[in-house]
Amino acid sequence: MTKVKDVIKEIEAVAPVYYQDEWDNSGLQVGFLEDEVKGVLACLDITEAIVDEAIQKGCSMIVSHHPLLFHALKQVSDSTYQQRCVTKSIKAGIAIYSAHTSLDNAPGGVNYKIAELLKLKNLHWLEPKEGMDAGSGLIGELNEPLEAEAFLKQLKDTFKIESLRHSEPTKPIHKVALCGGAGAFLMQTALEKGADAFITGEIHYHDYFDNDGMLLAELGHYQSEQFTIDLLAETIKCVPVTKTTINTNPILYK
Repeated sequence: MTKVKDVIKEIEAVAPVYYQDEWDNSGLQVGFLEDEVKGVLACLDITEAIVDEAIQKGCSMIVSHHPLLFHALKQVSDSTYQQRCVTKSIKAGIAIYSAHTSLDNAPGGVNYKIAELLKLKNLHWLEPKEGMDAGSGLIGELNEPLEAEAFLKQLKDTFKIESLRHSEPTKPIHKVALCGGAGAFLMQTALEKGADAFITGEIHYHDYFDNDGMLLAELGHYQSEQFTIDLLAETIKCVPVTKTTINTNPILYK
């Protein structure tokens, strides 16, 4: 019999919670370690529709990238979507676990998945964590330099982006820095390490004025991390895993 703790053990063999950033809340969100797990639903975000999907598909555990809970709940009722997800999950006997920056910062984790999709080589952490093989963001190299327009087209095609925000291209791209999600905090580090391009999910407006010729490309938070669902499914082997069919991106494009 597979238990919640068995699934967690497999996830944390790849992404232990001590890899996470101090502000984060990776780990068990809802449920009990000794409960039986007959199936896992892998997803990026926890929404009420995701919990309903888990119920419909007979999954007794949801494993997400983004945590449902960042802050303590002052009540458990139905006044927020987080509360409704918690109460619905408990009633249905569904456990929820989130591997957020613990998986972002892991070797072979979220940022490695992005680098793999871009076929980058010679990978190094942008901001290593002291005393461990983990860190925020990556920097690597393309097999050969690409003209900026060709690189931008590759990003659009690879990540299925409807509207790609980017700075004005100024040079060919060879050295690429990246961070899934909200990675703008690493932009200056990417500059200091000589990146020709920095790609992430979200970039602040004023950062575009201070890029010193480095190409900035803003994929969208969801788009940059969408393949994390595949990564979670590949990590869990002790029980059947279903990948969500729901696009939880709350941002729409015209």
